[in-house]
Amino acid sequence: MNAGKLRHRVELQRFVETQNSETGAITRRFSTVAKLWAEVVPSSVREFIAAQSEQSEVTGRITLRYRSDITNKDRIVYRGKIYDIVGVLPDPESGIEYLTLAIKEGVSDG
Repeated sequence: MNAGKLRHRVELQRFVETQNSETGAITRRFSTVAKLWAEVVPSSVREFIAAQSEQSEVTGRITLRYRSDITNKDRIVYRGKIYDIVGVLPDPESGIEYLTLAIKEGVSDG
């Protein structure tokens, strides 16, 4: 992967639960885990039309340096928009150089 392609700044967010020490109430929300450099690529028109015929939810992909902690329960925020992670794919050669995230635009409540 050419590092020059990783020119977009994205936020990796994870759903967390915290308990208030005074009331014991549980608060559920997304929290930013990291700000990462990534390549954000929306689906092309051809990919979008093909995806519509297959009832796919994927609207683009994000490529970033490998991290072992990313799952499809996390989400990405890019330019104020929230993207749910549909799938996490390691690079086909080493498996540990970069990840490609299949994403869909939307709001995930965890």
